[in-house]
This record gives sequence, C-alpha cells and structure tokens, in this order.
Amino acid sequence: METIALFGAAGKMGTRIRNNMRGDHAWHVLSVEPPGPGRDRLAQAGDGPVEAESAVKKAGIVVLAVPDTLVGRVAHGIVPALNPGTLVVTLDPAAPHAGQLPVRADIGYFVTHPCHPPVVNDETGSARKDFFGGVAAKQHIVCALMQGPESDYARGEKVARRMFAPVMNAHRVTVEQMAILEPAMSETVTATCMAVIREAMDEAARRGVPAEAARDFILGHINVDIGIMWGFADAVLSDGAKMAVERGKKALFRDDWKRVFDPDYVRAEIRAITAATAK
Repeated sequence: METIALFGAAGKMGTRIRNNMRGDHAWHVLSVEPPGPGRDRLAQAGDGPVEAESAVKKAGIVVLAVPDTLVGRVAHGIVPALNPGTLVVTLDPAAPHAGQLPVRADIGYFVTHPCHPPVVNDETGSARKDFFGGVAAKQHIVCALMQGPESDYARGEKVARRMFAPVMNAHRVTVEQMAILEPAMSETVTATCMAVIREAMDEAARRGVPAEAARDFILGHINVDIGIMWGFADAVLSDGAKMAVERGKKALFRDDWKRVFDPDYVRAEIRAITAATAK
C-alpha cells in the first residue's frame, strides 16, 4: 500500500479522486484541506482532514488537486519537507511548464490530465451524462514524467489511471506537448470556437429562428461534422459545404491564427493562466 497526500481533497477534482480511490487497498489517501468549508465537506463525507505537515511526512505520492494559480505556492510550501523519492503529481501542465515547481533533484514530478470522455463513444445510461469523466464514463488521459527515474512514470500512470477511472488509453507525452494540448489546442482554439458556435446559435434565435429549433439543428450538425471530419462516418462534406467552410475561414479567422501554437504564445498564455490575469 502506498500513501497519497491529496491536497485540495474537498475541491471538485479532489472529491472525484477521493471517490474513485475509496475502498482501493493499493493506496491510503490522506485528505489535506485548509481550515474552512472544505473541511466541513470532508467531515460530511466521512473523510477526516490531515494536517499538511503530517501528510507530507507519511506520503510517497503527493497529488496537487488545487487551482493552477495555487500550484506553485503550495508546492513551494511542501516540497522542502518531502521524503527523498516522493512523487509529486500535478493535474495540469500550466504551473510545471511555467517553471513554478521548486528545484529538488531527489524527488519526481509527474503531470497528468484527463482527455475527458470522447463525444463518439459507446456509453449508455447515466454514463452518457458524465461529460467530465472520472465518475462513470470511460476516458483517455495524458501523462508526462517531468523529472525522476523511469520507475516514477509507472508509479504516476498507475495512480493516474485510478484517479481518473475508468481509463482507456494513457498517452505518454512531454510537459511541453501537454501544454500544446492545453491550453493551446483545447482552450485557445477549441473552447473559443465552441463559444463562437454557441454565439452563432443565439444569433440565429435573435434573428427569429425558434430557439429550440436552432439548438437541435446545431447540435445535430456538430454530430455530423465530427463524424465526417474525424473519419467516423463514411461520408464527405458536400461541395457547397466545402466552399462555405473556405469562405467562412476567411471571414472568421486571421490568416496567422496558428501562431497560438508557437512556444512563445503558449508560454505567455500559461503565465496568464497561473497568474489569473488576462494576457
């Protein structure tokens, strides 16, 4: 049995992790939460909080399930007290990529993040509504060993699979590659485009289309477009749709929009995320 100190145990991610690891005798989870409402939630769930100083002395793995803006501060507060060989796990690449983790050569740093359940899946029942994963729907994850011996990668993937269960593939990437996936690909591009799509639906309704008709129409067409563009459906866009896409790109996007993947842009975005400021 390996002991895990889970910081942020009462938060959204921390709660999912605690629920997934409850009853698994491979790990003993110590729930760490500062004084306040979080400790009350832990008590209501039957998980008594453990003081940080005590947890880090006992833990072989430390999981930082805290907001990006706090990862660096929390890490600097606990890393000096860790036992040699401890593996520190973060759930997002932002703080590690920004250089906010303390320098210490005798511990490991492992970064992992859920891909979330894919929109094309075979889920049924309540799992169909598990949009985030870690509850009922299967998902993939990405993992990176930032520092430490190769054996730390196996330790990290093992605990990541349990934290985000049920897990299908665990893709090994670098921290830099994970930063390309998020924020560049998933937030700067995808979330932005999805926000525009939602605004397009609202604009159709503003111009007189019944709101429910606009909603049903756009969600259905998103489904078709995913099937075609990701190769799940044996079909192609019509010639008219292809031409509309090319005209739409010129109307909606700058010619140099892929600059958001440039390392300098990604670093600037991550600095803004970890500082909780607009870039």
